[in-house]
Amino acid sequence: MPEDIRGVHVWLIVMKAFHAMTTYASRSFQKSGLGDADFRVLEALLHKGPLPVNTIGPKVFLTPGSISTAVDRLYERGLVTRTEDESDRRVRIVNLTPRGRRLIQEIFSEHAEHMEKLAKVLTSAERTLLIKVLKKLGKQASASIKSRSLD
Repeated sequence: MPEDIRGVHVWLIVMKAFHAMTTYASRSFQKSGLGDADFRVLEALLHKGPLPVNTIGPKVFLTPGSISTAVDRLYERGLVTRTEDESDRRVRIVNLTPRGRRLIQEIFSEHAEHMEKLAKVLTSAERTLLIKVLKKLGKQASASIKSRSLD
């Protein structure tokens, strides 16, 4: 019996893999008391530097309301600062505090190790191919969303 390669099956396999990987990955940061959204915000700030609140949301797949709530939580824990942008007082810039930087560096290091352990099941060639085909699929989906087409 041939393998099912229909688009709906591809979607199902990608979703199952994503869910399993997300569950596995969350173990890297759950013991720190951070939720998934908090981890994503801190990770973005670690790798991108200070960012306006409205820029962080789309980068970490959070709605405007969710990003505000996450930033408020992180601010209350002393992990980020919020300052007004000098050129536009309506814009709030979020940055890591020294405590926040230490925490996310430690957690991200462990997270990277966990992801490497998981990915060891793939050869270098398989990793390269997987990255290539997932990007291709993602770009097609994005283009279809922008054109508002399901064709």
